[in-house]
Amino acid sequence: MRGRTGLLAVSLVLLGVSGPPGLPCSAADPCKSGLPEGKKPGPYSAVVLTGPERGQSYCYICETADRPAVIVFARTLTDPLGKLVHKIDKALAEHKKAELRGWVTFLAKDTAEFEARVVSWGKDHAISNLPLEIFTDTIGPPSYRLSRAADVTVLLFVKRKVVANFAFRPGELNDARAAEVLQALPKILKGK
Repeated sequence: MRGRTGLLAVSLVLLGVSGPPGLPCSAADPCKSGLPEGKKPGPYSAVVLTGPERGQSYCYICETADRPAVIVFARTLTDPLGKLVHKIDKALAEHKKAELRGWVTFLAKDTAEFEARVVSWGKDHAISNLPLEIFTDTIGPPSYRLSRAADVTVLLFVKRKVVANFAFRPGELNDARAAEVLQALPKILKGK
């Protein structure tokens, strides 16, 4: 029985078929994580670490409504992520008239240990407009179907629909890939 299961798994990899969300995808394929384009992001609450809602369990999706927004889901604190988030932070200030929203949701089980590191990381990367929060589960909000292989998932949405989705395995996020995310911002801003 084990031989057939293994053969099936090898066959699926050779055919380029990846498993369901939550399972690692083949390194040769682009990482897929989170809601696909056209889907509605559902509400979820996380503990906010920075900004006016600090210390509260808060749902940013609930207050966003039809406005354009960027959600960054992340599992680790890296410099490439800091650079991307800093640029999104600046975009929030630049597109205030369009009411652009955004926040970073870190996925972690041990929030007490991780909280101080997140706040320090945010200060190191000069993040002042973008709230940083922790969702207390490394899988993330269930309805978002985040892949366990993805270290960072970025969703851009407007009018309650995802317009762009980017997913990066550990080590894949770099300046060029961050530029792709930022180049997609006009897709959510032009309707406002």
